[in-house]
Amino acid sequence: MAANLLRFSLSHDHNLKSKFIRSNVNHKRRCNSGLHFNPLIHERRRSSQLFLRRNAVFAKAVGFEAPVSVTEQQQQMKKDETTALLDVSGMMCGACVSRVKAILSADNRVESAVVNMLTETAAVKLKVEAAEESGLAAQELAKRLTECGFPTKKRSSGLGVDAKVKKWRKTLKKKEALLVESRNRVAFAWTLVALCCGTHATHILHSLGIHIHGPVLDVLHNSYVKAGLAIGALFGPGRDLLFDGLRAFTQGSPNMNSLVGFGSIAAFAISSVSLLNPELQWDASFFDEPVMLLGFVLLGRSLEERARLKASSDMNELLSLISTQSRLVITSSGSGSSTDVVDSDAICIEVPTDDIRVGDSLLVLPGETIPVDGRVAAGRSVVDESMLTGESLPVFKENADSVSAGTINWDSPLRIEASSTGSSSTISKIVNMVEDAQGREATIQRLADTIAGPFVYSVMTLSAITFGFWYYFGSHIFPDVLLNDIAGSEGDPLLLSLKLAVDVLVVSCPCALGLATPTAILVGTSLGARQGLLIRGGDVLERLASVDHVMLDKTGTLTEGKPAVSAIMSLACEELEILQIAAAVEKTASHPIAHAIISKAESLNLSIPVTRGQLAEPGSGTMAEVNGLLVAVGKLKWVQERFQQKTDLSDLTALEQSVMHKSLQDSQSSNHSTTVVFVGREGEGVIGAISISDKLREDAECTIRSLQHKGIETILLSGDREEAVATVAKTVGIKDKFVNASLTPQQKSAAISGLQALGHRVAMVGDGINDAPSLALADVGIALQVEGQETAASNAASIVLLGNRLSQVLDALDLARATMAKVHQNLSWAVAYNVVAIPIAAGVLLPNSDFAMTPSLSGGLMAMSSIFVVTNSLFLQFHGSQTKRKENLNAQKEQ
Repeated sequence: MAANLLRFSLSHDHNLKSKFIRSNVNHKRRCNSGLHFNPLIHERRRSSQLFLRRNAVFAKAVGFEAPVSVTEQQQQMKKDETTALLDVSGMMCGACVSRVKAILSADNRVESAVVNMLTETAAVKLKVEAAEESGLAAQELAKRLTECGFPTKKRSSGLGVDAKVKKWRKTLKKKEALLVESRNRVAFAWTLVALCCGTHATHILHSLGIHIHGPVLDVLHNSYVKAGLAIGALFGPGRDLLFDGLRAFTQGSPNMNSLVGFGSIAAFAISSVSLLNPELQWDASFFDEPVMLLGFVLLGRSLEERARLKASSDMNELLSLISTQSRLVITSSGSGSSTDVVDSDAICIEVPTDDIRVGDSLLVLPGETIPVDGRVAAGRSVVDESMLTGESLPVFKENADSVSAGTINWDSPLRIEASSTGSSSTISKIVNMVEDAQGREATIQRLADTIAGPFVYSVMTLSAITFGFWYYFGSHIFPDVLLNDIAGSEGDPLLLSLKLAVDVLVVSCPCALGLATPTAILVGTSLGARQGLLIRGGDVLERLASVDHVMLDKTGTLTEGKPAVSAIMSLACEELEILQIAAAVEKTASHPIAHAIISKAESLNLSIPVTRGQLAEPGSGTMAEVNGLLVAVGKLKWVQERFQQKTDLSDLTALEQSVMHKSLQDSQSSNHSTTVVFVGREGEGVIGAISISDKLREDAECTIRSLQHKGIETILLSGDREEAVATVAKTVGIKDKFVNASLTPQQKSAAISGLQALGHRVAMVGDGINDAPSLALADVGIALQVEGQETAASNAASIVLLGNRLSQVLDALDLARATMAKVHQNLSWAVAYNVVAIPIAAGVLLPNSDFAMTPSLSGGLMAMSSIFVVTNSLFLQFHGSQTKRKENLNAQKEQ
């Protein structure tokens, strides 16, 4: 019945013909008519929407469940368009991040907002009803943030390669210029510190018996000169810091600069009161404190900015791989098939990479970066792909081999045919996705932001409480504290209380809380890109670090994904005819098994018939009309159900045993996985079977054992026969109870959902279109990228393994755990520092230990806290080298 319905749809509805995939092996060029389609030049991205529509029609005809409709896909695209990116500057700490997020979230059009201080980016997701005015909404939000003290611009979308590189270089130069300006401020501030502290140096030398006198030192001892130096520090190098802190406070969003500013102004005010009111007998040398405080804070800020710039160096290295210029090769008509790299009558024109189109010929000289993805049309050379795959050894490339943008040609000139534009090349996508990933916050980051938001107000409240306690109660309860130097020569409780209140303001560090997570995520995602791991967000690293179950597909994941036909058996016709009609049906399919059948037919120079219409059900098989009869290729049960004529069960059993026996004779190695696909034809039922063998990946067994050694359960999910799956599972070391065979994509998804319902964190590793639903459903989807091509699996995955090595799953897991360890270390330090430092600054040790901080010491500790967080994150860059050293040591032990 299903076959008759499909035949009816093919022969009577002429309007439907334009929706079918037609294949003709004799077509060597594109057809102008929309009624013809050459699968050899099929472009996945341009036809994805049409492909969905075809599948929907055919699925309805033969009674299958229709996939996602075009309307739903358009709605999803519309939903994606409701996200606006804003470039936000002026954020100094976690309190600023919370303030920006609060301003954005207060708008009725905003559904959610994510703010990243390091990349100075805010990603705003607008509500669906605001999609039509997303541009206007983004402009208004940018204006509102600017008015609140955070200069903001809407990020331009659709930037080309050249514009994007220029934008990043401009941003880098701006940061470097700010770093130079910061160094100049530090030099000025510490010059003032040296002058202020000159008197302290003479006192120390005097105690050592060294007496130094002179007019310069006498001038420096003058309190009015010290006051002038303090004013110079406040309105010189510290001006921007003070004004920013005061502005943030008046706008209701106090930040770290507000705390430092209030502390500096309070210290200066205390000294001024002491100088102008000698009868108080306060120590006017307190003018040194605001100078030293600003000196320490500015020094810490400069070191912190330098560390932040270093943290983004991996992204800058990625951007350096993008070539903004290309050599376009133009040849005369009829000479395009020449094997010469450049024909004698060809001309080369240097053009912007943005102007390159699919099909253009490009010349790449030795030492140059390949500008776009493509295939080698002429020439032989070796290419360095280490930045994309993590593989250090160069890869040999010759005619028809694929090459990726961002890789470096080493030996000889190459002429390549572009298969993508510059903005859609592999390296451009990596840069875009890494940038987006660094803008996505982990769950733990939201916790830090929640703490950092009210942190400044809490510190200001604690400072006021500290003053009130010591002035009204503490100095009476513990009278001995007035003997400390911090209370002045006369033991004034007011001076003591003021200094301790200033210490509390200055020693607190909300910046460390704000930097704890984003700095580690920034370094982790950038390091992953360098190792050939495309990670789509900090939240992905957080989920991967807690994974306790890893599910794996078989074909193309545990195996190499390069299957070859190992045996053919027939029930009713010649074996070559079985192969011939199977190749015709699989001509437009992209599954590795289809490639194996087609490659075998082409190697035997078989004439592949023309097909009409095609149905592909992921995980089951493919169906098309060949020579006027419907032919199905796929799983036994699926093929049997396509036709009314059924083959005897005994014949099917004998057929399967025969083809398996013949296959095993040709391949004695246990490192091969054998799959049997059946061929059925209308009016005859199943007429033959094809055995396809695929070699296991060399790193499959060691990867599985390493995962199990880490305490992670490994589960095999496959749509293949139970015998073939069991053989592979036994070889790689997966327990029988964790082996699942003959599964449909829906059943794979159900298995993942079942584990998640029990509270487990699940990662799914796959490579094919039938794995896409499972990859999207899993907590972390990991896709192996085959030949640098974008697939449904890579689109649905959270992590893409660009090196196409299964062992990269371990690399990703180790990186995720190392990154989250740094996040927890940073947060623990930031919280512990404030929990310990603030009470000490408030004078908790003063009664028993006679120890009290000075504002300058408090400022130095605060600066070092932020530096520690950023520097600790930078140590993550050594993660890869440490892992390699461990692997080398383990290898030496085994030897």
